[in-house]
Amino acid sequence: MRRTPALIVGGGPAGSAAAIRLARGGTAAVLVERQDDADALCGGFLSWRSLDRLAALGVDADRLNRARLTEVTLFAGDLIREARLPRPALGVSRRRLDRVLRDAADRAGAVIETSHVRAIDGTTAQIGEMAITADALFLATGKHDVRGLARPATARGSDPTLGLRLRLPASPALSRTLAGRIELHLFDRGYAGIALQEDGSANVCMAVHRSRLHAAGSPAELLALLAQQSPRLGDRLAGRDPAGPIDAIANVPYGWRQRHGSAGLFRLGDQAGVIPSLAGEGMGIALASGVSAADAYLRGGPAAAAAWQRDFARSLARPMAVAGMVRRLAESPCAAGVLRWLPPALIQVVAHATRMAP
Repeated sequence: MRRTPALIVGGGPAGSAAAIRLARGGTAAVLVERQDDADALCGGFLSWRSLDRLAALGVDADRLNRARLTEVTLFAGDLIREARLPRPALGVSRRRLDRVLRDAADRAGAVIETSHVRAIDGTTAQIGEMAITADALFLATGKHDVRGLARPATARGSDPTLGLRLRLPASPALSRTLAGRIELHLFDRGYAGIALQEDGSANVCMAVHRSRLHAAGSPAELLALLAQQSPRLGDRLAGRDPAGPIDAIANVPYGWRQRHGSAGLFRLGDQAGVIPSLAGEGMGIALASGVSAADAYLRGGPAAAAAWQRDFARSLARPMAVAGMVRRLAESPCAAGVLRWLPPALIQVVAHATRMAP
């Protein structure tokens, strides 16, 4: 059995941020990531607050994408509302984001290994036939649960949400349409976000309730139906490769928070709380949790985990409550009516209210 002071399970933004901070603070940290070059389904939007956190970690945002997003456009039925973002943001593939952050963790001195963690018992992770035990374990597996520390089934709700992701290939027309903006398309029991990435392609991420997908029959049939019912979304989807993959993840527990903690276990990112994706703050929560959990460990060691988890849950309360309310309106049949009377200034207020505190 191996032993390490700090073991980080998951090499996404939360895990890498923790690794960077721990290593720079003088703690030997081992980060275990199951796939060396994956392109995770969730997260492709970095808000201005997230860019500030990256800068504090020494990561230059231009390494991710030189282009910036300055506007948001909302579509519901035949209605359109546009607003400026409070500050520039950017779109980036998770492959690029995760690689840049893990490189920074490696340079800081963290040990990075590619392995699959099969189960966790306390602060011991089972990796194949080998076990690694740690003084403190940082769980950063995103929306994927690990045996031994799975989130409760009740967190999924009675009509669980599924995440769908597809790519739109780069083209001059796509660049003209989406340059400088993120689009949010609202529809019955779901929504889609679209933004350009660093290579000029567009990331289309959807959150759809299971009942809506079942009514359509399959992801491909759902896309075809949405293209008919939402013409502007249909215009965007017309550019996709019909044979291209539609990635999916089931049972996304939007609105769930880990409210209690235990000594030695820090739950980060989506393992700490899952904010509705239309808020665009999932990556912000991931980065904030990684940094603040590492700082708590550096100050108080493994025993600091319980208090940190409770405090972090409290810090999530306001942005998640606001995002949950907006999500319920966005997915309801009255979304178009609400949008008709929505002033652009209120969109900026909501954008601020769904950010993690600096």
